[in-house]
Amino acid sequence: MKLVTWNIQWGRGADGRVDLDRIVAHARRFADFDVLCLQEVSAGYPELAGCDGSDQFAGIAARLPGYEALAGVATDAPHPAGGRRRFGEMILSRRPVAAVFRHLLPWPNDPAVPSMQRVALEATVLTPAGPWRVTTTHLEYYSPLQRAAQVEALRDLHREATAHALAARPGTASDGPFDRVTRGAPSVLCGDFNFKPDAVEHARMLSPIDSHTPPYRDAWELLHPGAPHSPTVGVHDQVQWPGPPFTWDYVFVSDDLASRVRRLQVDVASDASDHQPVLLEIDDGAA
Repeated sequence: MKLVTWNIQWGRGADGRVDLDRIVAHARRFADFDVLCLQEVSAGYPELAGCDGSDQFAGIAARLPGYEALAGVATDAPHPAGGRRRFGEMILSRRPVAAVFRHLLPWPNDPAVPSMQRVALEATVLTPAGPWRVTTTHLEYYSPLQRAAQVEALRDLHREATAHALAARPGTASDGPFDRVTRGAPSVLCGDFNFKPDAVEHARMLSPIDSHTPPYRDAWELLHPGAPHSPTVGVHDQVQWPGPPFTWDYVFVSDDLASRVRRLQVDVASDASDHQPVLLEIDDGAA
């Protein structure tokens, strides 16, 4: 299974131009992906640089026929001029999808800095090796307090979901919303985490959870032990990010998937966003 994760900055490239066609073309050039996880998708925000305010959730879905398109909206608010504006993530999968969850992450008050609501979008993807959870997220940028709380929430969500998967509750389709839906135990967690590889949040993400929950592993470290992570921010956009490029975008896998990871690569060529796409290839047992 090939998974690409990418903070697309509402489609705005290093040239300042918003172009969803370019986003999709660059993602396809990078990999024939089975799952595409996107952060910073917008609708109704003409205030964003270069943006026309169109519904990018619908626009991206239309550009990828054959993929099931899932939206995870973090911010949903009225626009002063009318209508609503939304901001968040997407998962697009050409593998079958079972349960989908949209987890609003903690947002403790931190009045010293600007911030926004954040979300983790979770989808159980059905693979030949069984159901796997794929979760994409985008953690807080300005507030270390909020970012730390969100890391703890992601760890708690992994623990809770693993417990649900290993000891499913009773329920059938005839029970309506009480149906026992399929939820994967093995987990892939990806996105823009707004912390660097040497940050305390990175170490906390990888620390043990409990005796029943496989901890997260950094897929880059599994394949490139001791090597610095390829930069994912500021590679081409030196206007927004002057100085040396750095890393904020990761793929974490639960320890029960670690032996299946085959490739973790950053696309350093794309200039279609201020972030670089990241590719995970993982053995899912497909012929």
